[in-house]
Amino acid sequence: MRTPLNPLETMALSVTRGIGSVTSVIIHTFLFLGAFGLVFFGFDFDRVLLVLTTIVSLEAIYLSIFIQLSVNYQARALASVEKDIDEIQEDVEEIAEDVGEIAEDVEEIQEAHEEIQEDIEEIQKDVDEIQSDVDEIQKDVDEIQEDVEEIAEDVEEIQEDQSEVIKK
Repeated sequence: MRTPLNPLETMALSVTRGIGSVTSVIIHTFLFLGAFGLVFFGFDFDRVLLVLTTIVSLEAIYLSIFIQLSVNYQARALASVEKDIDEIQEDVEEIAEDVGEIAEDVEEIQEAHEEIQEDIEEIQKDVDEIQSDVDEIQKDVDEIQEDVEEIAEDVEEIQEDQSEVIKK
């Protein structure tokens, strides 16, 4: 997060941006030529040179101050960006850990699903076997029922025979 600029920092950034432009080079070139052109209008060369070097020295001093202010601002901005990058890196690492844990969970779920599928297959086999046993028992019951009916018929015949024998 960037800290808000104070007015001096805003001015320093504007000045260094302006001084570092092609327009600034052209303006300074014309100012220097104009200053030396004053000699042709009767101004003393030494005085023009003295004023020009004084102005250039003051400009250099202020420019170095403004440049240092902008460098300090850029250093703070870079530190802020570096802090943001560190936080993002930590977030990325946490996300990577979470993804790893999720992948492990997915593997466990797949294994559990496979085990459940195997259990279902075993239960289906058991159900099929039980159904087969039920079918066999049903056949046995049907056969026993037939035997009981035959025995009942035999008993009736014996009783009829016995009744006939007793009547005779």
